[in-house]
Amino acid sequence: MLDHRQVRALLPHRHPMLQVDQVLEVQPGRRIVAVKAVSGSEPCYADLPDGLSRAGYAYPASLLLESLGQAGALLWLLSMDSTEKRTPMLGSVRDFAIHGSAFPGDVLRHEVHLDHAAHDKALLRGETRVDGRLIASVGSMLGLAVPETLGGQR
Repeated sequence: MLDHRQVRALLPHRHPMLQVDQVLEVQPGRRIVAVKAVSGSEPCYADLPDGLSRAGYAYPASLLLESLGQAGALLWLLSMDSTEKRTPMLGSVRDFAIHGSAFPGDVLRHEVHLDHAAHDKALLRGETRVDGRLIASVGSMLGLAVPETLGGQR
C-alpha cells in the first residue's frame, strides 16, 4: 500500500493533474489497485452553470483515462529493475471504452495489469469501477519511459 505522499514521490504530476490518491494493492510486475476520490471542488467542475442535470456532473472521460494511466505508470515504476530514474509517458491507448459514469463523491477504483515490460516500454490493460460497477476499460496502453532529465523535473 502506498499513501498519497508516496504516490507523489513516484509520479511527476502535481495538482490539478495528479489523479491517484493512494495504492491499495500492488504486485510488482503483475497488477495494481489504486484509487482516486472524485471531488466537486475539482477544476473540471469550476465553471459549470447552475441547474445542470446529474449527467452534467459526470467525471470527464479524459480524466478517467488519465487516472487509469497514472495507476499503470505507478505499477510500471514499481516494477522497473533499474537504478536510472525514468519518467513514464503514455504512448498510445487501444480499446478505451466508457461503460458508465462517475460523479462527485464517488471513488474510482483502478485495477491495472502489466502484460509486458522491457527497459523503456510497457504494455498494460485495466479497468475502473465505482462501487463494483464497471465504468471504464482499456484493452491496452503503451507506456514509454524516458530518462528523467528528458521527461521533466519534479
